[in-house]
Amino acid sequence: MSSVAVLTPESFAEHRSGLKDQEITGCVPEDEAYIPTYLEAFPPLPEKGTPGEKTGEQPSAWGSRIRPIKASVITQVFHVPLEERRYKDNSQFGEGEEAKVCLDIMQRTGAHIELSLAKDQGLSIMVTGKLDFVMKARKEIVARLQTQASATVAIPKEHHRFVIGKNGEKLQELELKTATKIAIPRPDDPSANIRITGTKEGIEKARHEILLISAEQDKRAVERLSLEKAFHPFIAGAHNRLVQELSQETGARISVPPPSLPKDEIVITGEKEAVALALNRIRAIYEDKKRKTTTISVEVKKSQHKYIIGPKGNTLQEILEATGVSVEMPPLDSASETIILRGEPDKLGPALTQVYAKAKSVMVVEVTAPAWLHRFIIGKKGQNIGRITQQLPRVHIEFTDGEERISLEGPTEEVEQAQAQIQEIIKDLLVRMDYTEVFIDQRFHRHLIGKNGVNINRIKEQYKVSVRIPQDSERSGLVRIEGDPKGVQLARRELIEMVQRMENERTKDLIVEQKYHRTIIGQKGEKIKEVRDKFPEVIINFPDPAQKSDIVQLRGPKNEVEKCAKFLQKVIADLIENSFSLSVPIFKQFHKNIIGKGGANIKKIREETNTKIDLPTENSNSEMIVITGKKSNCEAARDRILAIQRELANIKEAEVTIPARLHNSLIGSKGCLVRSIMEDCGGVHIHFPSESSGSDKVTIRGPVGEVEKAKKQLLQLAEEKQVNNFTAELQAKAEYHKFLIGKGGVNIRKVRDKTGARIIFPSADDVEQELITIVGKEEAVRQAQTELEGLLKNLDDVVEDTMSVDIRHHRHFVCRRGQVLRELAEEYGGVAVSFPRTGSNSQKVTLKGAKDCVEAAKRRILEIIEDLESQVSVEVAIPQRYHRAVMGPKGCRIQHITREHEVQIKFPEREESTAGQDALTQENGDISPEAEFIPRKCDIISIQGRAEKCEFAKAALLALVPITEDVKVSYDLHRYIIGQKGSGIRKMMEEYEVNIWVPQPERQLDVIKVTGLADNVERAKLGLFERVKELQAEQEDRALRSFKVTMSVDPKFHPKIIGRKGAVISQIRKDHDVSIQFPDKGDEQQDLIVISGYERNVEEARLAIQQLVSELQEMVSHDVHLDPRTHARIIGTRGKAIRKLMEEFKVDIRFPQPGSDEPDKVTVTGLPETVDSAIDHLLNLEEEYMLSVTETETLAAYMKPPSRYGGGPGGAGGDDGGPAKGFVVRDAPWNAAGNKQAPDMSSAEDFPNFGSGVAPKQTSAWGPKKF
Repeated sequence: MSSVAVLTPESFAEHRSGLKDQEITGCVPEDEAYIPTYLEAFPPLPEKGTPGEKTGEQPSAWGSRIRPIKASVITQVFHVPLEERRYKDNSQFGEGEEAKVCLDIMQRTGAHIELSLAKDQGLSIMVTGKLDFVMKARKEIVARLQTQASATVAIPKEHHRFVIGKNGEKLQELELKTATKIAIPRPDDPSANIRITGTKEGIEKARHEILLISAEQDKRAVERLSLEKAFHPFIAGAHNRLVQELSQETGARISVPPPSLPKDEIVITGEKEAVALALNRIRAIYEDKKRKTTTISVEVKKSQHKYIIGPKGNTLQEILEATGVSVEMPPLDSASETIILRGEPDKLGPALTQVYAKAKSVMVVEVTAPAWLHRFIIGKKGQNIGRITQQLPRVHIEFTDGEERISLEGPTEEVEQAQAQIQEIIKDLLVRMDYTEVFIDQRFHRHLIGKNGVNINRIKEQYKVSVRIPQDSERSGLVRIEGDPKGVQLARRELIEMVQRMENERTKDLIVEQKYHRTIIGQKGEKIKEVRDKFPEVIINFPDPAQKSDIVQLRGPKNEVEKCAKFLQKVIADLIENSFSLSVPIFKQFHKNIIGKGGANIKKIREETNTKIDLPTENSNSEMIVITGKKSNCEAARDRILAIQRELANIKEAEVTIPARLHNSLIGSKGCLVRSIMEDCGGVHIHFPSESSGSDKVTIRGPVGEVEKAKKQLLQLAEEKQVNNFTAELQAKAEYHKFLIGKGGVNIRKVRDKTGARIIFPSADDVEQELITIVGKEEAVRQAQTELEGLLKNLDDVVEDTMSVDIRHHRHFVCRRGQVLRELAEEYGGVAVSFPRTGSNSQKVTLKGAKDCVEAAKRRILEIIEDLESQVSVEVAIPQRYHRAVMGPKGCRIQHITREHEVQIKFPEREESTAGQDALTQENGDISPEAEFIPRKCDIISIQGRAEKCEFAKAALLALVPITEDVKVSYDLHRYIIGQKGSGIRKMMEEYEVNIWVPQPERQLDVIKVTGLADNVERAKLGLFERVKELQAEQEDRALRSFKVTMSVDPKFHPKIIGRKGAVISQIRKDHDVSIQFPDKGDEQQDLIVISGYERNVEEARLAIQQLVSELQEMVSHDVHLDPRTHARIIGTRGKAIRKLMEEFKVDIRFPQPGSDEPDKVTVTGLPETVDSAIDHLLNLEEEYMLSVTETETLAAYMKPPSRYGGGPGGAGGDDGGPAKGFVVRDAPWNAAGNKQAPDMSSAEDFPNFGSGVAPKQTSAWGPKKF
C-alpha cells in the first residue's frame, strides 16, 4: 500500500464543507471511507496566460489591472487665532455656538468640517469635500466663526464713483479680491468715510486698493501759507466761524492748526481757482490785523488761568467774539503768569476787563475737618452735601481720603456761603458725634455681622451708630464705632458681650434621618426660619444632600443649644408620628370629583384632617389614593373620601336654559357668584358653555337633592340679573373711539360716573369695529346712549380752522414720515392737519375735522411748540472708551434715560485713531491715574431737551461711567477664583455685570481689579470676599484631610482586602471617608498601604484593615481533587452556584486554569472548620454529578451515527480503538518515486506558517469568556 498524507479533521473541516458531495460508486462499500486524490481535494488555481497569447477566455479577475482613480475630494486646513475667534466662552470645546455653526455650514454646503483647538487656544479648521463645496464652506466659516473687524478710509466724495465702477462692477471685484464688505455712503450722505468690514488682512488689502484709486483721481491743488501763530485766531475767527465761512465762499478746504499745536502753517486745498481766491483773502486779513493791532501784557496767578481759558477754551472764544481781541495764554506746563492781549487799541480795555472778571470769578478755599467725620458731613447717599450743591450748583466740593481738609471751588460769593454751611455742619457734628475703637479677634467678625448682616444692622439701627468691621483681607481685629456718644458706648458694650458669649459657645451634633431634613427646613426655608427666630443665638447647619449624612450641627451658647436640641427632637418625634400612611382604592372616574374644581375638595379635606393626600397621575392606571399623617387623621380623611365616592355613585345631571348674555354676570368676577352657589349646594358642579358656542344650556351635576337646590338658586339669580341688565348698541366711526374715550379714559369715565352704565368698546380682534355696546339698567343705558350720541353729533360737524406755527418748527411735525401728525389724528378723532410745502415761507397751518377735535388738536400743537422753544443743548464729556458701557446692551440704558427725562441724546462718531492711545492708559478697564482726561470731540455727548431735564439726564449719564477698584486677594487664591477654563471668573462677571482683571501669574500680585458701575463694583467686591472666605475654608479642610498613615500588610492579603471588583476596599473607603492606596506592581515595598483623610477617620480605617488581616491570618488552604468533568456543574451558570456555596460556607474556592498540570485540583481557603465542611460538600457534589456524566457518555456512544471517514462505530479510529488517522488523500506529491515517507506535520520547514498562528482554544470549566 502506498504512503498517504494525514491532515487533522479540524484543519480540513472548512474546506470539506464547501465541496460538492460526490456519489461514491465502484467496488468501495458504502460504509467504508472514500479516499480522494490530491488533485480532487486540492484543485490548482488557473495559470496566468502569456502576454502574446490569444485565447477566447475572459481575462481572470486575478490578472486584471486596476486603473488609478483621481480623487475628487480635497482637504484644506486653515487657522483662526484666539484673538479673532468669535466664540471664546464655551464651557466645553465641541459644544455651543461653534459646533452649531459648523453643523449648519456642513448641511448647507455638503462639505465635512473638523475643528481642533491648538495650544494657543487658536482654532484649526479642516474642510473636506469637493472643490466647490470646500470653497463655499470656507467662505461661510470665515464670515461666521472669525471676528469681523472694521475700519474706515476717507477719500474725497467725488472719488467714490470710481471705487464703485460701472454698474458696481469695480466694487464687486474689489470685495471678492479682498474677501471684505465695503460700504460706501450714499450720494446724499455728507460723510466721505468708506467703511470696510472683514478680516484684518482683507481690510488692509481693501484700504490699499481704495487709496490707489483715489490717488489716481486726486489732481487737486495744495497751498501752504506760513503766518505768525499769534494771528491765527483772527483768521479762524471765534469758534472757527470765519474760516468756515471762507471755505464755503471760496469752495477751498482751509486747515488752520489748533492752538495746542506749535505750527504756523495754514494748508489750503481744492480747485486751483478756489485755492488762489482763499489765499488772497487770508493774506488780506493777516495784513489788515498786523497793521491795526497792538498788544498789552498782564500778570495773573497761574491757578486762575484755567478759569480764563474755560472749558475747551470756550471763554477765550467768547472774549474774541465779544471784543475782537485774542488772548494768548502761556502753556499749562510753563511757570509763566504773563497773559498777552492782542487787538485794536480801542478794544483792548473791554477785553482786559473781561479777563480780570473771569480770573476772579472762581476761588478755592480749604476747610479743616477730621477725616473720620467726612462721611457724616457728606450724609447718607450724599444727602447733606447734595443739599449744598443744589443750592449752590457752581461750587465744587472735594473730599480727600485720609486728609483732614475739604476743598471748595467756585464763584467767590457761593464758595463763602458753602464754607459757612460746611463749618456749621462740622461744628454740629463735633458736638453730638463721637467714636471709639475696640479690638475683637478676627474669627468672631462674621458672627458679629450675622447672616446677611442681620446682627450688625440691628446694632446700627438700635443705637444709631456706624460700625466698621475690617475685611478679612486686612487681617485686622480693630473695630471702629462712630455716632452718638451714648450710642457708641452702648454698642461697644454689646459687641464685647457678644464676643464673650461666643467664646463660651458649644457645638452639639443631632442625629436626624436625612429624609426628614427637607421637611424640617420647609419650602423655601420658612420652617427652619421659625426655629432660628425662636433660638436666634443658635446656628443650625444641615449637611449637603449629596453627602447623605444624618448629622445636624447646632452651635451657640450651651443653654440655648440644649433647648434648641430638645425642640428639634420634639419636632422629629412629631414627624415620625405623622409619617403613618394608608392607601384608599377609589374608582378612577371619581378622582376629579374628589379633587374638585381648582383642587377645592381635596384642599378642604387636607386642611380639616391635617393630612397629606397624593393622587395618581391622569395617565396612570392606579386607583390608589395615598394618605399620610397621624393615624387618626388618616382614617378620618379616608372616611371623607369614601363618603364622596358613595355620593357620586348616585349623582344626577340637569340642564337649565339661561340666555348666553347673562352667563358672564352669573359667573361674577373671577367666578365668585357661581362658586358661592356650588359651595352652598354641597359641592355641585355647574358648567357654563364657552362664549364662542352661543349656547344657552348650563349643566348642573351632583347629588339629586343638591342639584335641584342649585338649579333653583341659579334661576333666581338669572332673573335678578335680567331685570338690571338692559343692553343697547351704538354705531360710531372707529377713529372717533379714542376721542370718546379721551386721554387716560377721562371722557368715557365721566359718562360712566354720570349714568352708572357700562360702555364696552370693540377690541382689535372684533369683526364689528364700529359697534359700541352699553350695558346696565334701562334708564342708565338710555341716558348714556344720549350722552354718546351728543358727542358723536359734534364730531360729525366738520369744521376747518387755521393757526400760525413758526417755520422753524415745521420740520418737527412732518419728519419721520409725519409721525407726530399721525399721532394727532389718532388721538383727536381723525383730525387732518396740513402744513405748507417746504420753501413756501408760510406759517399757516390748516386743521380740518370735528370742532372739539380741532380745538383739542390746536391746544396740543401749542404745547408741543412750547416744549420745542424751551429746549436747550447740554454737553457732557465722557471718555469714548466708556461710551459702549454707558449705552448698555442694545442701547437699553440710553433709551431708559431718554424716556424717563424726555430728552434726546446724541453720541459722537468714534475716532479709530484713538484706539491705540486708549490702550496705553487702559488695562481691562483700569485707568492710569497719571493720564489726565482732556476732552476731545469724540468724547462729547450732546443732550437736548428742557434745561432741568437735561441736567438730570447728564447726572444719569455720569452715574453710568464705570469705575475701577482694587480688591486685595492673596495670589495663591487667584487660580481658584478664575476656575476651570475661566468659568469661575466668567460667572462672577456675568452675575455682577462687571469686568474682573486678574494679574498675570508671573507678576504674583495680591490684587484683583474690578471695573463697572459703582453699585455693581460694590456687589462684586462683596462676592469676591465671600468667595475668598469659601476658598480659605476649603484650604483648611484640605489640610485636615491630608493626614496620612502607612501600614505594612503582607502582599498575599492584598487581593482579599481589595475584594471582588474592589467591593471590600470600596466599602471601607465609604464607611470611613478615607483614601486608601495600594502599592503599584513596580514598587520596591509591596507591603505598604497608605491611608489618607481626617485623622480620626484614618485611624478607624487602619483598625478595620488590621481586623480584616487578623481574620485572614487565621485562614487555611486545602486542596481537593475533583473530576474535571464535574467542574462546570459545580460552578453553575456564570458562577452562580459556586458563589452561593462560598457564601454559605464562608470560604474561597479556586478552580484550576485551562491547561493546568493538575486539572482536577481545587483549592479551598477559609477558617479550618468551614474549609472541612466545604470539602465534604464538594465531594458529595462530585459523586452526584459523576453518575450523571457516566450515563450521558454511555448514551452518546450508542446514539452517535457511523462516520463516513471513521473506522466503525467507535468513531474516527480503527477497530482497535487507536487514534484517529485524520484526513487521507491519494497520489500526493510527496508520494512520488524517491519519497520514502510522509512529511513531518510538526516541521516548520515542511509546513511553514502563513502569518501568525492561531493558538488552540482552551475550554474553561467556567464556560466561554465574555468580552
